[in-house]
Amino acid sequence: MKISRGRVSGMPSEAREQNFTGTVWADPVLTPTHGVTINNVFFTPGARTHWHSHDGGQVLHVLAGHGRICLRGGRPETIRAGDVVFFEPGEEHWHGADESEYLLHMAISLGGHAWLDPVSDAEYAGGSAT
Repeated sequence: MKISRGRVSGMPSEAREQNFTGTVWADPVLTPTHGVTINNVFFTPGARTHWHSHDGGQVLHVLAGHGRICLRGGRPETIRAGDVVFFEPGEEHWHGADESEYLLHMAISLGGHAWLDPVSDAEYAGGSAT
């Protein structure tokens, strides 16, 4: 059993630049355990991940703000505080803040991940996500 008291003691918040567009900060909630990583992730308005996938899937719990999520080939959908999103293993997707509001979510990632190409401005705005 492991208990985390809100975040991992002694591990600093980390600016995320590689594989992200805009300003993004991650705060470790639990040290990586049996292929599971948990971070609180803060996105400034318009910030977002690149396309990516997770071997075992990913769960996002929106804690505050307003954001967007999108599956490859789809259109962005809105997420808000209280929403929980599950991405199936291997689903290519992105997530991030709305263009005019920040987003804070807890990301629970299962297994390894693959980072892919950046999300274009057209994809972010709701254009074709090919």
